[in-house]
Amino acid sequence: SRAYDGIVGERLEALDEEVVPGYDTWGGFLQRRVAPAMRTCRSVEERQANLSRKLTRATTLLRTWVDGEVERQNRDLLASMNNRARLQLRLQQTVEGLSVAAVSYYVVGLIGYLAKGASFFGHAFAPEVVTAASVPVAI
Repeated sequence: SRAYDGIVGERLEALDEEVVPGYDTWGGFLQRRVAPAMRTCRSVEERQANLSRKLTRATTLLRTWVDGEVERQNRDLLASMNNRARLQLRLQQTVEGLSVAAVSYYVVGLIGYLAKGASFFGHAFAPEVVTAASVPVAI
């Protein structure tokens, strides 16, 4: 609209009109018809610019809020993962402790069987004493 208004203004100036008493010039006639439309165009442009600024601000505020929510969710997720890792570590330590106890039990049992077998060959130690003495070593 501005470009066409500029073109019309340039062409009217190029006509180099002469004023005839009692008659309007083409420039005056067109100016009265075009000027209100151009004011409306400028007004709409200003309203659009104002609306664009408001939307930009609202978008920025919404983006800030969304970023805050995402950060909160990430924090909660990391805390949950940390808690889960802590529980997994405790479970792993418990399983390792039980594994040590089970392996020690079987090792002491094997040593007991060896001691009982060795007693048939005339060893001086009682199989129960050898088995009891092997418990601290096996653990």
